[in-house]
Amino acid sequence: MLLEVKNLDAAYGDVKVLWDINFQVQEKSIVAIVGSNGAGKTTLLRVISGIMSPKNGDIVYNSKSIGKLSSSEIVNMGIVHVPEGRRLFSDMTVEENLIMGSYHLKDKNTIKKNLEFVYDLFPRLAERKKQKAGSMSGGEQQMAAIGRGLMASPKIFLIDEMSLGLAPSIVDNLVDIVTEINERGTTVLLVEQDVQLALEHSHYCYVLDTGKIVMEGKSEKLLNNPKIKEIYLGL
Repeated sequence: MLLEVKNLDAAYGDVKVLWDINFQVQEKSIVAIVGSNGAGKTTLLRVISGIMSPKNGDIVYNSKSIGKLSSSEIVNMGIVHVPEGRRLFSDMTVEENLIMGSYHLKDKNTIKKNLEFVYDLFPRLAERKKQKAGSMSGGEQQMAAIGRGLMASPKIFLIDEMSLGLAPSIVDNLVDIVTEINERGTTVLLVEQDVQLALEHSHYCYVLDTGKIVMEGKSEKLLNNPKIKEIYLGL
């Protein structure tokens, strides 16, 4: 397993948000974590990426404990987080935002290759590379956020609410890109409120409800699960 979360609790001050979370992410897979708004999905990614510290439990990456490491140390190990809401620098150009994603890389050739790779995946970003990021559409900003993450040469890519607020056609394009990234060897941990989208485009899935994992299984099986259909798909 590339990533293992073990008996993880998390809290904001005295307010506990996650309880005894256990899950695994197999190398070169797409694993989804789904659940309704407020289930704790974003908090879980924040803990994995080092933005928050776990209250209890541990996170193991490549057989090494990372639960007490800083976010910069975790990025250096290849765990890259694309946060909800894009979080771009709106007054900087698209290319400047992309380059920010490679801040920890020292090899200029690697940075150049990564930039070429991002522009190959997202031709629209290449067309708008001198444009201020804040002037782009929501879909284009999401492309830039994913591209910025790819600039860091991720081994595991944490993507939070990729589809939120975007038109279906844009979401379809982004899903194709994430699939391609995975097929090229990058492991993906996808957090999504759109349960159907997540199940249709992942290999394995965990269902998070009020801070606890309440169900798990192969995505294709969960897609046909009567409880999932009733609670999350409205069928």
